[in-house]
Amino acid sequence: MEQQKKKMDSQEKKKAQEARFQDLTTTPIEKLIPRLALPTMVSMMVTALYNAADTYFVGRISTEATAAVGLVFSIMAIIQALGFFCGHGSGNYLSRMLGGGHKKEASEAASTGFALALCIGLFLAIVGNLFVEPLAYLCGAEVTTLADTMAYMRIILIGAPFMTGQFVLNNQLRFQGSALYAMIGLLSGAVVNVALDPLLILGLHMGVRGAAIATISGQFMSFCMLFLGSRKGANIRIRLQDVHFNSHYLLEIVNGGAPSLCRQGLAAVATLLLNHMAGNLGGDAAVAGMSIVTRVTMMMSSALIGFGQGYQPVCSFNYGANIKSRVRQGYFFCVKYGVIFLTVIAVVCYLFAEPIVRCFRDDPVVVEVGARALRFQTCVFPVNAVIVMTNMMLQSIGKGVKASIMASARNGICFIPMILILPSLFGLTGVEVSQTCADVLTFLLSIPFAVTELRKMKEA
Repeated sequence: MEQQKKKMDSQEKKKAQEARFQDLTTTPIEKLIPRLALPTMVSMMVTALYNAADTYFVGRISTEATAAVGLVFSIMAIIQALGFFCGHGSGNYLSRMLGGGHKKEASEAASTGFALALCIGLFLAIVGNLFVEPLAYLCGAEVTTLADTMAYMRIILIGAPFMTGQFVLNNQLRFQGSALYAMIGLLSGAVVNVALDPLLILGLHMGVRGAAIATISGQFMSFCMLFLGSRKGANIRIRLQDVHFNSHYLLEIVNGGAPSLCRQGLAAVATLLLNHMAGNLGGDAAVAGMSIVTRVTMMMSSALIGFGQGYQPVCSFNYGANIKSRVRQGYFFCVKYGVIFLTVIAVVCYLFAEPIVRCFRDDPVVVEVGARALRFQTCVFPVNAVIVMTNMMLQSIGKGVKASIMASARNGICFIPMILILPSLFGLTGVEVSQTCADVLTFLLSIPFAVTELRKMKEA
């Protein structure tokens, strides 16, 4: 009786997987991508909300506390980078394997990526707390912000295993076409985070410690819900017996995840440099202003990234199934509507820059710095549609080297020279305009990469 039940469950799962294959390879692009993108857009905006909520409520305490949360963001970016590294690396590979009908390899890649993320997160939690003071100084903390920076960082580091683990589960679900489960998992965590922030920060007067506890509580809730979601329907199950730390799977994770590691890791480096330059030229108020702009632009960009993530499973699945015309069609579809969306967002943010920054911290110097930087960045918002979609396409079709270069450009290859050179020439204005200049250079770099690969697919 039990064997018969297992057989029926296996048959049902096989039918569900076949139905998913048909959906991803035959449904019209203009219907498929928006359907997959809506949950991922919500998921990405929820992820950005974690940081924005902390900044908003901490902004009610002091400028120094706001600056401290901004300083720790670079550490959170590193944790996120490693989570995305394992999640995108294993997710890209499992999606191509499912597209090619290799379910065993897909299952082993998923379990290995998840286990690797937990190990990395545990290592960060232990080592980070042992060296929390040097890390705080490395992030740019001064005497006025050191205590708050260390208090916030200690608690955030404790939650590192849950943060890395939930980023992996979220991405693996997306690459299987289960964006709804991914959205529910992240949304549940956001509700917990936003509910606890005012209670702990303002109600119980726990300050930045309350903000950190709210954040890791939300991450833990997301972790649990995403793990449950991975065990539903036709999704690949995470199983201990499928964990294989061998060269094959580790290399696949590196190939697929390196672009994400470069992108997110360099974002951490960029944040460090940005905080140091802003602090040297404008003090705590400038750090607070730039950190607010980082949160705001992340909220705006998260919708675009979520839209692109709706394209990723379509891209990798169809590339694996050798239906490359759909990869091209999806790319142009996403670029077109991405540019339209970002143009609208850019106009709104430009016109209302000061009120937007003031929502987070009503300090004249903070508002002045933040509003000017936000206006500079909105001027080039639309070109990010080409940058993001090109990067995602290259990563999803397994072009690891090109994707890594693209991912390194915006926050590394192009940004780091700008943040090192422009402030010495233009002072604080150079800090505010650095990201704008880096975006223009990255856009110019993305064009030949996109044209080359799209031409190959057309000729295939």
